[in-house]
Amino acid sequence: PVPKGRTDGKPVNQGVKFLKFNRNLRSVAEERVGGVCGNLRVLNSYWINQDAVFKYFEVILVDPSHNAIRNDPRMQWITQPVHKHREKRGLTSAGRKSRGLYKKGTGTKKLRPSRRSVWRRLNTTSLRRYR
Repeated sequence: PVPKGRTDGKPVNQGVKFLKFNRNLRSVAEERVGGVCGNLRVLNSYWINQDAVFKYFEVILVDPSHNAIRNDPRMQWITQPVHKHREKRGLTSAGRKSRGLYKKGTGTKKLRPSRRSVWRRLNTTSLRRYR
């Protein structure tokens, strides 16, 4: 998180031990597979097994150029160009979970539709034309 553990500034800001990775390992696995298999689309994934060191996930990939997918009305949505690399943008189930979109109610005001859009909305001054 900091270069060579060197944090400049006051001692209160020098803690580097308890920082955690923000995403879950399942979304990391999806992203790695999606980068290797660039011509396929990541549909979803699920946990298979784990040992003391590793967790193993199975990632479901879809070939968008396959005629069976293109002609299936329930699956042809994934052939659209807007669904390229869903796993990199947090649109799969594991990515949505790490973005906090499975929560409802209190504490979710700054999550929807995304943290970036909420930040942009709150930090943009909107002035009426005639005021």
